[in-house]
Amino acid sequence: MFKFFKRIKFILKFWKFIPFLKDFFVSKDVQAHKKALGVLMILTYAFFPFDLIPDFLSLIGIVDDVVIAGFVLERMVALAPDSLRHKHGLI
Repeated sequence: MFKFFKRIKFILKFWKFIPFLKDFFVSKDVQAHKKALGVLMILTYAFFPFDLIPDFLSLIGIVDDVVIAGFVLERMVALAPDSLRHKHGLI
């Protein structure tokens, strides 16, 4: 039951990443190849959403989508310069 609440908390915190994503792609501190890699990761997941658990299984089917989205966001945070991570409190 505790893991369920952690997942809900992540989904609610996702909106916190939107300003980070905007700054990631607009900032001149982020190198162009890192921006391209970020776009590639987002597009790859958008066009090829691999479901380990089918979505028709209600809430359980959404879990793998949340995990993969979290992985993509975590990789983008890792690619970002320290100044951008500090600005958004991600360090």
